[in-house]
Amino acid sequence: MRPATVLALCAALASTALLTGCGKETAGAPASPGATCAPDEPVVDPDGRTWDNVRVVSGKCGPSGAPSTGYEVTNTDKEPLTFTLTFSLVNGFGEAMDTITRTVEGVKPGQTVRRPLDAADGPGSARTYRARLMKVRAVPADGAGGDCLSSGVRITNDRGDAAMGLRVVGIHLENCGAADYRLDGYPALRLLDEDRHVVTGVKILDGTAAISTGIGGDAAPRPVTLHPGESAHATLAWRNTTTEGDPVNAPYVEVTAKPGAKPVTVTPEFDLGTTGRLGVGPWTKTPAGAGQE
Repeated sequence: MRPATVLALCAALASTALLTGCGKETAGAPASPGATCAPDEPVVDPDGRTWDNVRVVSGKCGPSGAPSTGYEVTNTDKEPLTFTLTFSLVNGFGEAMDTITRTVEGVKPGQTVRRPLDAADGPGSARTYRARLMKVRAVPADGAGGDCLSSGVRITNDRGDAAMGLRVVGIHLENCGAADYRLDGYPALRLLDEDRHVVTGVKILDGTAAISTGIGGDAAPRPVTLHPGESAHATLAWRNTTTEGDPVNAPYVEVTAKPGAKPVTVTPEFDLGTTGRLGVGPWTKTPAGAGQE
């Protein structure tokens, strides 16, 4: 079962309506006016996995009682979570017209949040689309989404690059505090599966040369001092080759910047195939003005 997630979508849409309604609701609060959505069948994602705690709902759940689409998340975990939800917008012919992402920050344990899925800001906003849930990610709220930690750092990952089975993703650390922050060596990683359980059987390599050369993670580690506002990055590289055995997917990774630092969970979406190897480059100071891709 996917951790800490209960999500609902109102599927019935008027032929001329936009994706609006459902409002916002938290645990213990009275229902919004017209919120009469009822649960239906469990959602099955594109890979065939059934999410027992993710359900499609249909009904008149808009504030005026009109058919609408929304989503609901419930945190059943023991710590605050930030949810990132990815939806595909499908037309009446079953064609995917757009993909949208919504983030629900800092959902407390036991709390339920209901929000509208408003696509008015996306392509084709004058049309009615059916929303299909594609992916759910839930990470500890402390540090999620690039929040500045009490230690004065912000850790994120970029979208990465892929070519001919080679995957390269950058982990970025920004000094968002008021004092210098020092790094030396490689970030420590702990890979987690879709249920945020530890993934075993993957060898973490110092450097990326054993995966591929010329991708920026081959240099020897050296001390890095970040003044407030400065950043560093580390290159992660792997191949998604699949031969015999079960492929390994690890959407989450806990990043510990240096010994004694608090780990931060990010979502590089590792698809490691059956290679069992992940190369990690050392922390390297990012030139001023260089952004994430």
